[in-house]
Amino acid sequence: MLDLRLKAYGAAVAVFAVDRFTKWLIETHVSFLDTLRVIPGFFDIVHAQNRGIAFSLFSDSPAEWRTLILPLFALSAVIVVTGILWRAERLDRFSVAGFALILGGAAGNLFDRIVWGRVTDFLDVYVGDYHWPTFNVADSAVVIGSGLLLLELLRPKRQAANVP
Repeated sequence: MLDLRLKAYGAAVAVFAVDRFTKWLIETHVSFLDTLRVIPGFFDIVHAQNRGIAFSLFSDSPAEWRTLILPLFALSAVIVVTGILWRAERLDRFSVAGFALILGGAAGNLFDRIVWGRVTDFLDVYVGDYHWPTFNVADSAVVIGSGLLLLELLRPKRQAANVP
């Protein structure tokens, strides 16, 4: 049981560390005017700041509301997911991995909101004129973790054998 918790929390810490490292690289080496073409016509590295939530939602909202509510919402999510992972022995491996990714990603973006009041985004995916909103490693971890949880919900469950 302790081993499973350590793995889950360790994975969350690793996501947090990778997220912080990649954001630091962008913040120190890529200007707001730079566009680094990785896959022309599909994927670039840019430097953007997001004061809203995922996909820049609420970035135009009044600062007082945004700076108080968004970190509280993220902190609540971190606390809830930390508690869920504390009982990791009750979860299947997809759920443990999903919650660990969500925890690491939520903590990464929460850190940025508390320290700087904004989140650094840098992954820019697009096709032609259609651009997906710029995102970061933490956002990716939350989306992948949520996908794992969804897969677990949709996966058929095995019935326990009824033995008299």
